[in-house]
Amino acid sequence: MKTLEEKLGYSFQNIALLEHALTHSSYANESRGRCTSNERLEFLGDSVLGMVVADYLYRTYPDMPEGELTRTRAALVCEESLVEVAKELGLGDYLRLGKGEEHGGGRERPSIQADAVEAVLAAVYLDGGIGSARRIVQRYILSRSQQVNAPRDYKTALQELVQRTPGSRVEYKLVQETGPDHCRVFVMEVTVDGEVAGQGRGHSKKSAEQMAAKAAFEQLDK
Repeated sequence: MKTLEEKLGYSFQNIALLEHALTHSSYANESRGRCTSNERLEFLGDSVLGMVVADYLYRTYPDMPEGELTRTRAALVCEESLVEVAKELGLGDYLRLGKGEEHGGGRERPSIQADAVEAVLAAVYLDGGIGSARRIVQRYILSRSQQVNAPRDYKTALQELVQRTPGSRVEYKLVQETGPDHCRVFVMEVTVDGEVAGQGRGHSKKSAEQMAAKAAFEQLDK
C-alpha cells in the first residue's frame, strides 16, 4: 500500500479507507459479511471526479459553450480515461478480488479498474478533503486534458481559415439580447467580408461569439 500511496502522492490517515476502495464486490461476497465492497465509494468518487473536472473546465475555458464543456468533461471522465489512470497507478495489482473474478482476469477488466479509480478518489476525499482529491485529479487526469480532448477555439480557427484569402475580414455583431438579468441570452452574428456566415447564442457575448464562429467555420470549411 505504501507504494500506491507514493504514486498517488497522498498518505492516508485511515489506511482502511484505501483498502475498502480496492475491495471488489466479488471479494466482499466471499468474505461472508466481514467486509463491504467499494460500490458506495465508487458512487461518491464519480461525483467528486465530475465536480472537480467541471470546475476546472469552467474556470479554464470561460468562453467555452455549455455543450462543449459537457463533451470535454465526458471525454475526461470516461472509462477509457480512467483505465489509463488505473494502469499508471498499477491499481490492478492492489485489487481485492474473489477467486472467480481473479481467475477470470478481473485485474485487467476495464470496468473494474475504472470503478476502482473512482473509489480510491472517494477514499482520498473522505480522508483528506476535496483539496487532496483535486490534486490527484489534476495530476492524473487534468494534466492530460489537452491530449484527451483539447477544446477548440473556433474564433481563432475561423480567423485562420478566412486569412487564407488575403484581405478578408471577420466581424461579430450582437443581434439579440433576451432574458432576465441573472440569465441573459445573447445572440451573435458573424460576418465574413460583410456576408452573414454564422449565428450563435450563449449566456455571455463571448460564448455566443464562439458558437457563431463554430457555425461559420463548419460551413466554410466544407
